[in-house]
Amino acid sequence: MSEVLFPLDQNELSFTASGGSSIRRTILPSGVRVLTESMPGAQSVSVSFSVAVGSRDETDGHHGSTHFLEHLLFKGTKKRTALDIAVAFDSVGGSSNASTGKENTNYYARVQDSALPVAVDVIADMLTSSLIDPTEFESERTVILEELAMNDDDPQDVAHEAFSAAVLGDHPLGRPIGGTNETINAVTREAVWQHYQQNYRPQDLVVVAAGGVNHANLIDLVEQGLVSAGWDLNKAAVPVQRRIAGQVQVTRGSALNVINRPTQQANILVGMQGLIADDERRYAMGILNTVLGGGMSSRMFQEIREKRGLAYSVYSFNQGYSDAAYFGLYAGCSPAKTEEVTRLMVAEFEKIATDGIREDELELAKGNISGSLALKFESTAARMNRLVAAEIVNGQFYDLNDSMGHVNAVTIEDVRSLAAELAGRERSIVAVGDIKESTFKDFI
Repeated sequence: MSEVLFPLDQNELSFTASGGSSIRRTILPSGVRVLTESMPGAQSVSVSFSVAVGSRDETDGHHGSTHFLEHLLFKGTKKRTALDIAVAFDSVGGSSNASTGKENTNYYARVQDSALPVAVDVIADMLTSSLIDPTEFESERTVILEELAMNDDDPQDVAHEAFSAAVLGDHPLGRPIGGTNETINAVTREAVWQHYQQNYRPQDLVVVAAGGVNHANLIDLVEQGLVSAGWDLNKAAVPVQRRIAGQVQVTRGSALNVINRPTQQANILVGMQGLIADDERRYAMGILNTVLGGGMSSRMFQEIREKRGLAYSVYSFNQGYSDAAYFGLYAGCSPAKTEEVTRLMVAEFEKIATDGIREDELELAKGNISGSLALKFESTAARMNRLVAAEIVNGQFYDLNDSMGHVNAVTIEDVRSLAAELAGRERSIVAVGDIKESTFKDFI
């Protein structure tokens, strides 16, 4: 099949995906979007209630609100206490959680198919009727500060947060998802409540389920859950427009940021602006990452870990969003070996930029990606997330066979030219550990 568009002015859509699963999409008159992927033989369901608002959308006075809401929506509604919410999922052997991203927020659960009514009713109640109780608000402020402190104790987390800021500078995507101590301490309950009211509306909501699910039944459950929680679904609205995708001009934050910590290991990131989420070269990026730093057979892993024993963890990655992205090389090593490891990472990357990759590497990477995709989409959660991304991010569904076709079409020159373009961009280096800035004098 070819890629399927998800236009916002088409209320009904259905098609069959590879593997025989049935995909349906309905836009309700209120603007709520409901999508399902019914998987033959599945006896569990993954369900998500999502809104296309993330940390990048916060304005002055509201920084940290998105992350705050992720916590607070589990703290009680008019009908349920926080314990009631937990018991509802535990009583059916299910799991529930939420995630705050830079461009969307998701509340999700995985349950036995017979327990889908419970999951939908509870999440709908949480999302529409959170009390955001002032006492709970202050209690959760402490919890979030503890979460930030925990992350700050992890040098790798610190390095990655600093890296996005180094590459993306003042762009909103360069800010940490969870906020900072300053923003969490400063944000008020009123600001979070306003953020909640402005961004959690019928026209913002996308409900997705994958697994043992019937589309019409899910629509009924969603409508019942939202109406019982007080939403007026008779009021007509159109879904909010998707973000405008396209690379914007980004000014680098810093060329070098060394964060001194008395750690036994140095955490090093070298990189630059990468490919945004819908860049047509993302399939070539997948091959580049696989060959360069995507697994045990990758060049960086073999050269730095296997041949020289200089690092335990070493990899490359691209993180793409709607209008900005970053590409990076990471390694954790002894502080005394930092310069050598940095030199090796850069050298392996620049070899691909100059000389390209071999035919056997290309075929290995294609097999790796194709096999990983096939295994990944045996999961109901992965199918659910694929539909969420299709609806919220780019309005286009990519079937497994379509994705494999794009991967198999990548050439050696595609990979080399992409690496060459990335290598020519302004470079940023971030390191956390007991190291000096002079260590990196040859790389900036």
